[in-house]
Amino acid sequence: MNTQDTAWIDLVSPSHPFFFASLAKHLDGLDITTTVRKKTETVDLAEEVGFDFKTVGRDFSQKWLKIAGIPARTIQLAFQAPNSDIALCSRNIMCILAAKTRGIPTVHFTDNDVTAHRNGLTLEKRYNQLESLANYNIVPSAFETQELTKWHAEPSQILTYDGYKEDVYVADFEPNKRFTEQLPFKEYIVIRPEALDATYVDADQSLVPDLLELAVAEGYNVVYLPRGRGDKHFSDGYPSDTVFTPNKALNGLDLAWHSQGVLTGSGTMAREAACMGKPAVSFFPNSPLSVDQAMVSDGEMIHTRSPNEIIDYLIRTSKSELKPDLSRSKKVQSEVTELVQSIYLN
Repeated sequence: MNTQDTAWIDLVSPSHPFFFASLAKHLDGLDITTTVRKKTETVDLAEEVGFDFKTVGRDFSQKWLKIAGIPARTIQLAFQAPNSDIALCSRNIMCILAAKTRGIPTVHFTDNDVTAHRNGLTLEKRYNQLESLANYNIVPSAFETQELTKWHAEPSQILTYDGYKEDVYVADFEPNKRFTEQLPFKEYIVIRPEALDATYVDADQSLVPDLLELAVAEGYNVVYLPRGRGDKHFSDGYPSDTVFTPNKALNGLDLAWHSQGVLTGSGTMAREAACMGKPAVSFFPNSPLSVDQAMVSDGEMIHTRSPNEIIDYLIRTSKSELKPDLSRSKKVQSEVTELVQSIYLN
């Protein structure tokens, strides 16, 4: 490519703005155009990190609309996506397929090999199959690459790095010393529920009500981050100066950095906290992804569905002298940047 070539970035989930903002900052010689899907905090966070973008399509809470929304947005992107020399996306078949129709090569980032640990996930298997259509997949070394090669992805086009995707943007994080002024307290833990409507989640009941009750009984203040899909009422009955639900998107990295621990029913926020060296808990309802299993094995995170075990872990770790450390993340960021550059500079 030449130094003035263009890249299209498509952001579809709340973790994407931070990841791609950090990546883009370190990629030389690319003029970047961005599209964003309206999903929970994704648009707000894209604005916060400074993307100039066009909003294309939205997510839905109803399961059948969520499924139908994927091909609908793919068609939108096929017509509305910018002309570019390369497309960058993460866990995003909409971008991959739209780019294919436009003849745009794709670099796809994923760490989700959930079907490696679960049977009967027809939709997830189809998602992984379509992800294999990307020209390049960049994955953590803990990722089970068979999830792509079994769908005929070329092994030579699956590039691995020694770390986690969260490292890429944690590496650039600069804490806001005044962040807690937005909150009704200085000390707190963060709780985010499971994605109970996701196809890969079996649980039909959240741990959050029990976690809130136990955490408050132990004297913890809580920043509660509902997903907005039937879980907002979990904080009803608690005073807002004890269990606080923000009415706007907050910087998730600042939330983790200033907290006494992060508890989440998914993986991203726990991995962000773990990459910082903060107490991190995943209560994901099924067998965790390979990246989460690697973090658990290395003692960077715990995974459990026991509320009592979670609170006991918090009591032990939140009172320890853990000091946040970004040195590992900076090494990972450099490695991932070099991998992307090795593709578009060829």
